[in-house]
Amino acid sequence: MQVTLFGTYGCHLCEQALALIREVQSELNLTIEEVDIANDDELVDRYGILIPVLRHDGRELNWPFDQADLKRFLTVDAEGERK
Repeated sequence: MQVTLFGTYGCHLCEQALALIREVQSELNLTIEEVDIANDDELVDRYGILIPVLRHDGRELNWPFDQADLKRFLTVDAEGERK
């Protein structure tokens, strides 16, 4: 399952989010793409004060989130149905 984490270098919250995602990476068979927003003005405009933000299947999970939030986000679709 592919997930994208939007963040930037030196963002301690982004590091916390990545560590949390890595805790469930094997269990949920995740492939993590990290995107540094600093090099893209459009991404800075969209996510600048929101990072870290996790995207999966066109949906986004904003920080703060815990492991339960993360698992729910990744295993339930937009209609609330279990994947």
